[in-house]
Amino acid sequence: MSQMGLLYCVIIWGATSIVTKAALDSVHPIAMVGIRFLIAAIILVPWVLKRKKIARHLKESFILAILMAIVFICFTVGLVYTTASNAGFIGGVFIIFIPVFLFLFRGAKPKAIQLVSTGIVIFGLWLLTGGAKDFNRGDVLILVCAAVYAAHLIITDKYIKADADAILLAFHQFWMVALISFFLTTIMNYPLGVQSSGGWVAIIFLAVFPTLSAFYVQMLAQKKLEPFTVGLVFTLEPLFAAAFAWTLGGEEVVYIKALGGFIIFLGMVVGEFSKFNLKRAVKKEVLPI
Repeated sequence: MSQMGLLYCVIIWGATSIVTKAALDSVHPIAMVGIRFLIAAIILVPWVLKRKKIARHLKESFILAILMAIVFICFTVGLVYTTASNAGFIGGVFIIFIPVFLFLFRGAKPKAIQLVSTGIVIFGLWLLTGGAKDFNRGDVLILVCAAVYAAHLIITDKYIKADADAILLAFHQFWMVALISFFLTTIMNYPLGVQSSGGWVAIIFLAVFPTLSAFYVQMLAQKKLEPFTVGLVFTLEPLFAAAFAWTLGGEEVVYIKALGGFIIFLGMVVGEFSKFNLKRAVKKEVLPI
């Protein structure tokens, strides 16, 4: 069930690029981040008020909110300057940073099969998105987003497995990210307004689905799954983004990209073998899946 929850996340996030691009025509990128996170926080208020200690997890949430603000601001602003294919490929390489950070933060050495699966996934991403071309400042922002997102995933894993309240952790992060975004918008004198009703529809969609529901489902899934497994599932996001582009976006199906999507899936399957205990398998014991 945890994997199914993560699958829901990547399907929703796969539609995010199209919706975000549409919204950027009527609102400044940083203002959009602030508005969508504020809406998500407001929606959670009825559940938060049922908690006895609303101020729990403020320190943890602040750390995560700083990282989340960097992720979403870098990604949203980066989309203004780069192509969807570059964003899809560079954003997907966050899977590379997960074993690196796990080693730096926890001293956990990556298994050989995890490195193999990472290589397969990156190759699949390259086929699916066409790789990064004409590297620009938008691509730099997306690369920063990928690295920081990997760190956010690992730190969230630490807090969630320490039995943090997922509702409070999400709520405090959401309003803090909104506050950071509005602060940056104000000091840089960026406009806060949304210029069209279509822009509001897009922002509300982004607040309810990829921000609120998908992020909450991700935290619940991380109670049971390891960061590398979560990261592998999330590499399917560009595949669903391409699927939405081929269907709702009306773009032509490119078979080499479809092959790339299959290879990403194959890399995810290979990565799952990192959980197998081969010594026990030789002894004909049950594999710990």
